[in-house]
Amino acid sequence: MTEPFRIRPATEDDVDAVARVWHTAWGDGHKGNVPDELYAHRTFESFVPRTRERIPHTFVAEVDGRVVGMVAVKDDELEELFVDAAARGTGIAQALIARGEQAIAAAGHPRAWLAVVDGNARARRFYERMGWSDAGPLEYEAQTASGPVIVPSRRYEKPLTPPAS
Repeated sequence: MTEPFRIRPATEDDVDAVARVWHTAWGDGHKGNVPDELYAHRTFESFVPRTRERIPHTFVAEVDGRVVGMVAVKDDELEELFVDAAARGTGIAQALIARGEQAIAAAGHPRAWLAVVDGNARARRFYERMGWSDAGPLEYEAQTASGPVIVPSRRYEKPLTPPAS
């Protein structure tokens, strides 16, 4: 029997699929939780160049050859973690966050952080179950074509175990 999903580094060929998962899942967790101004900027088309920029630091989850989730890291930040609604509850999010944590630790960072929107209670519970701690409020600057939009968020942190030598 094969694995129900696999985690692998993203490639340029994944840009549209990753952008689609990210856009749809971002909408699930952010609708009503971010300023309307930001939501208006987050069209599918806006996710394509943002995805392309992150491909070198992104891992995807695949089921039957189809991308159903993604995690992107930036230095010590677990910058993006999104899973298609149909793939939630399957262990994919846990595997993606673990892969992101491994990448951050392998880059020599002893602690990882992420921003989560204040109102996204589902995501906040998930991060806490995964060992992340709420480190306090954060005014996150979401970048848009018209300039940054401040999003009331929480900063979550997690100490990491260095990779074995």
